Amino acid sequence: MASTASIAPVSTTPTLRRLYLTRFVFAAAWAALLAASGSELGLGTKLLLFVYPAFDVAAAVVDARSARTTGGGQVKGLYVNMAISTLAAVGLAIAAGSGIPDVLRVWGAWAVVSGLVQLLVGVARRAMGGQWPMILSGGISILAGGSFFASAGQDDPTLTTLAGYATLGGIFFLVSALRLPRAGSGR
Repeated sequence: MASTASIAPVSTTPTLRRLYLTRFVFAAAWAALLAASGSELGLGTKLLLFVYPAFDVAAAVVDARSARTTGGGQVKGLYVNMAISTLAAVGLAIAAGSGIPDVLRVWGAWAVVSGLVQLLVGVARRAMGGQWPMILSGGISILAGGSFFASAGQDDPTLTTLAGYATLGGIFFLVSALRLPRAGSGR
């Protein structure tokens, strides 16, 4: 007889796999658009800066709904992520009016806090499988956030590092999606 703990993660994995794949595609497209826009804070770039954390909120909502139906203990962390990303979207909308250094500071603070949450949620989901990329991504996000914050003080700060950050994050979502166990895989 299987325990509820071993059944719950398997029923969540198809939704999580689709979500992770969607996040990969979104991150890759977003990074390409940001890289194409250069480091100018035009209307399109400002919109991109707002959309990234807003998409993170939407993804966390989908994730939390899926986790809640299986009784996953990581739901609180996902709610924290929704709040943090909502604040980041608003903060980035405001910071974009002040210039690239303020954008990098807000993005850096968001990367540190959301990276910590991602790391903790990944640890809570370890038994589900496929979470080591999420744990690593959370840790790297913490370090990258500090780097963004530090780069805001440079003579000529640029937004191109955000495109690299999004690309790497997207790759971690892809790897995690591919590593999640398939239904009936014996896991």
